[in-house]
Parts: sequence; structure tokens; C-alpha cells
Amino acid sequence: MKLLFLFAIVGFHSAYAGVYTDRFTQQYNKIHDAANGYFSKEGIPYHSVETLIVEAPDYGHQTTSEAFSYYIWLEALYGRINGDFSKFNTAWETMEKWIIPSHADQSTNNFYNAWAPATYADELDDPSQYPSWMKFGTPVGQDPIYQELVNAYGTSDMYAMNWLLDVDNTYGFGNTPGGGCSLGPNTNQPSFINTYQRGPMESVWKTVPQTTCDLFKYGGVHGFLDLFVGDNSYSQQWKYSNAPDADARAVQAAFWAHEWANELGKLSDVSETLSKAAKLGDYLRYALFDKYFKKIGNCIGPQTCPGGQGKESAHYLLSWYFAWGGAIYSNWAWRIGDGAAHFGYQNPLTAYVLSNVDALKPKGATAVTDWAASLDRQLEFYAWLQSAEGAFGGGATNTWNGRYDNPPAELQTNTFHGMFYDWEPVYHDPPSNRWYGMQSWSTDRLAQYYYVTGDEKAKQPLEKWVKWILSEIKLDGDGFSHPDKLNWSGNPPDVHVTVTDYSEDVGTASSTARTLAYYAAKSGDQEAKRVAKELLDRMWNKYQDDKGVSAPEVMDTYNQFNGEVYVPQGWMGSYPNGDVIQHGVKFIDIRSWYKSDPEWAKVEAHLNGGEAPTFTYHRFWQQADIAISLGTYGILFDE
Repeated sequence: MKLLFLFAIVGFHSAYAGVYTDRFTQQYNKIHDAANGYFSKEGIPYHSVETLIVEAPDYGHQTTSEAFSYYIWLEALYGRINGDFSKFNTAWETMEKWIIPSHADQSTNNFYNAWAPATYADELDDPSQYPSWMKFGTPVGQDPIYQELVNAYGTSDMYAMNWLLDVDNTYGFGNTPGGGCSLGPNTNQPSFINTYQRGPMESVWKTVPQTTCDLFKYGGVHGFLDLFVGDNSYSQQWKYSNAPDADARAVQAAFWAHEWANELGKLSDVSETLSKAAKLGDYLRYALFDKYFKKIGNCIGPQTCPGGQGKESAHYLLSWYFAWGGAIYSNWAWRIGDGAAHFGYQNPLTAYVLSNVDALKPKGATAVTDWAASLDRQLEFYAWLQSAEGAFGGGATNTWNGRYDNPPAELQTNTFHGMFYDWEPVYHDPPSNRWYGMQSWSTDRLAQYYYVTGDEKAKQPLEKWVKWILSEIKLDGDGFSHPDKLNWSGNPPDVHVTVTDYSEDVGTASSTARTLAYYAAKSGDQEAKRVAKELLDRMWNKYQDDKGVSAPEVMDTYNQFNGEVYVPQGWMGSYPNGDVIQHGVKFIDIRSWYKSDPEWAKVEAHLNGGEAPTFTYHRFWQQADIAISLGTYGILFDE
């Protein structure tokens, strides 16, 4: 009888019919409709359908590791609803091909010295203070996982996503994945790129986008290197940066593929991809360590704070980034972690999966124990950061000001394993914990972990957070609003939050609804279930269009197209298209191709004194998030 019932589920998709799974299918089909423009010709998800958009990426037809992780999650859920996991496998293969560097793209990792991972350089407060000079002789610690990764996988290469990809090669660098720095501006294939690198005040508007394979062909005399790092001589080199929350989300999606495939008797269909997800989780451990592998706790003074040995440098939290690089023609390579951790990046479900689910346990000798420690540490982090009202404060750092400075005295009295509270970890323009989306993203993962395990350590902070958010969500007429910007005061254990602005942002509304749905499904909280349904229904009814679900936005930051991007006096360089990089240059000056964008006239009118333009964007992460929330709600409550 059980086998017959399973056959009925697998054989007849109508067994999953319901309002919300049907809406999932409608949304999924819009995302995959070629006419809507979500994917490149290579099958890569763009950051957004629209090209003129500046936020974390500076162009809509770039993509991020975030978008890839959402793509993988979307296809895992498609497999659950339709019984076909081939699209999930394809999504992982596409990610692996296009945004994880191949051996050719990181060819000198074998020269990496785990006892001297990188040369120290201060992080500085403002882009105008860069380049930051390298400080040889400043103590750094030992990389304790490099050799076990080599032993496990037979290679010195990293298996991790570079966070940013120029899908249409708009900048023209031509660093095509798999090409090993050998191509150039005429390629029409995707290209690795990077931005940022100049301290907490370097918003996207102040970045100098750069190649990840710097052959000194573009930029200045030393390529782009001497804009960021000061040295007596420069070597041609490759370098990549990782956004750990995205890699963790990809593992999280693989876990759901595992659960759903197993439920449908199709676990063998995804087994190969699951082994790759375990591998991704193995390398993701670089996010658990201090930037220079210095000892965690009371780490003050770059010269006096010692390098860590073994796991002394592990804070066991998902930090903001990790990075790796090496010389193209010389015999050296480097790796760094990050000593700053934002609560919004934490993923207790991924830590649980990598330490408890056999099909997703990494091969690294200490990986399972590291992720078990990370799970405990992350749950402790939520409790430490929770405000009196229920929202979560920013995070903690082992390296105050990014250079192991002495923090204010009031932050030294109640630390997190010796790390100092920071209400705006990593970036300050805008403050990194001002945006409410960090709340809904992170609590969604916490709620999924609670749903899977029933752990009281997750339920208690969730219960308090849910009470807070339910008090802040407004359901008026046919509309809705939820927090958009948050203001913070106090330090643990006395952190306070106030909401300073509300919005109808569909992406954060979706992740809020999913948080409430998972929490309600486990706890039985009927008000959480009701509000989750209201959010999903209202955004669907009010903001659905031909391409997905999207609300108009007033882009009041777009006056910064005319803002200056700091370049040192006397520095001169150029991009492949001839755009000149020099002192006094503006954001638009080094992105002249924007003036040919079909939407540029709206921005130009604003720069000439008109009102801030309104755009209706279809970001991939938001549209995928909405589909996932609809499908999830259907699975939890429709069936």
C-alpha cells in the first residue's frame, strides 16, 4: 500500500495541486520564460532583468553567487513539486562551470604556504586613505585546514564561488571562467570581476571595478593593484573573493533537495550533486577563521595580537567574506578569512546539515566537528545579539576597525568569546544592519533549522523575534508594509531597535512570510501562519506582473552617478573600452556604457535637476525567493 501511494505521488503531479504550489508554478514559469530575460544565453541567472541598477553589483547584467544559490534552491523546490530533480543538478553544474574558478583560473595554489597565509595590511577608514601598505613581519597565524583539504580532494585549488561575475562582459576584461586569464576584451563570454576592497565607507558608488586576473593589461602601470595595496614591487596575479552566505545557501538548498528527493524515492538522482555540496561546505570553513588567522579573543594590536595555531583562529561564525589569490608567473599564493561576522550571514541549518546529514558531510578530517562547533556558536550568537524588542543586533569582530585597534571601553566588558560587538559590521555606507532584509534572511534560516530539529535554542529567540515582527507588520486595505530601515542603540546585553522606515519590498516580505510559515508549522502559532498567508496573498494580488512580482521603487541614491570615485592624485589608467581612470573621476565616467542604456534618460533627467526616478525591478533573488515562499507555504499547509 505504501509503495502504491508513493507511485501515486511520483506519477501524478496533481497530487501536489494547491493554491500556493500552483502560484509557485506560475512564478517559476515566468522566471524561466526566455522572453522575460532572467537568464543569459549560457543559462546564468542575471542579477536582474533590468540592466540599469546600482546596489551591491553596479550593473543588472552582472550576477552574484547569491543569485546562483537562489537558482539552485528554486530548482530543488521544482523537483519536490514536479518529481524532476534534473534541473537542480543542472543549476549546480551551471554554478560550478561559471562562478567557481577552475584550475586554470587559480593555477598557482600549490605554492601556498599554510604557515604564512598572507602578508598583513591594515583596513583603513575611507577610500581616500588607500592604498594600504603591506606590513611584512606583522604576525599572522597558521591555516589549519589547508592540508586536510589537499588530502581530502587531491588538489590545492579552492572550491568556492567568486562572488561576482560580469555575465555580458560589459567591462571587457574577458576573464572567462576556465580561460585562465588568457582572453581579452573581444570575448562575448562571461568574465570574473571584483569590486570593493577599500574599507567600510566604500559604497558601491565609490568602487573601482577590477579584473580578477591582473596582467597589468588594463588599469595603470601595475594594473589595479596599487589602488588597494602598497608594495615596493607588484606581480601579475589572480585573486577571488567569496560571499559565505551564498555558498551556505547553496548547501542549504542541497539539503532540501536531499530531503525532497528522499521523500520521493529519488535520492540517487541527486547523489552526485550532494557530494559536490558537501565539498563546497568543506571549503566554506575558511569563513570560520580570522582574516589573518590570528588568535580569537581580545585581539588588540596587529603586532601584539598573536597568530593562532591549530583552531585558535576559529570564531566558528560565518564571516563577511574570505579571499584567495596568487601570482601568475611567480611561486606564491595567499588566503585570508575574516574576523568580522554579521548575524545576517549566519546559517544554522547549513551548519547542522554539514555536521549531521551523512550525504552532506564533508571529507575534510575535522570538517564535521568544525561545523558542529559552528552550529553551537551560531545559536549562541543569536541569543547574544537579540535586542530587548526582538530584532537582532549587527554582529561581532575580532579585528576592531579592520586593523585590530583598541575598541571603546564599553565594548570590552561584554564580549562574544572575546570578540567585540559592532552594530554595523564591515560596512558603514549605509550601515550594514540598517536594512531590515538582514533580519528576514537570517531568521528564515533559523526557522528552517527549528522546523527540521525542534531545537529549543532556536525556538526561544525565534519566538521573541516573531512577536516583534508581527507587531511591526501593517496590513491595511489590500496592501501591506513591514520594516525597511532600522536604528540601533546600546550594546549587549542591552541592545535596542527602532523602526525608522517601512516599505512594501516584495523580497523581504517574501522571506518574512517564509520565516513565519516555518515557525508556525513547527510551533503551531496560528497568528504567524495567518500573517504569512496575508503577506503572500497581498503581494501576489497587488504586485504581480508579466515578469513576476515587483513593486515600484524610488531610486533616491541615483544622484550619485555624478559622485566622485576616489583615485589618488597622479594615478592614471583605463578600462578596456577606453574609459579613463584618474583623480576626480565620477562613477559614470568609468561606466560610460551606461549612457547607452535604454533607461539612462530617466537618470539623466534626475541629474539635471529632476525628481528621483522610479524603477520596477525584477531582481533574480527576489523573484526566486517569492516562488520559493509560495511553494514552501503550499508544502507546509496546502497538501
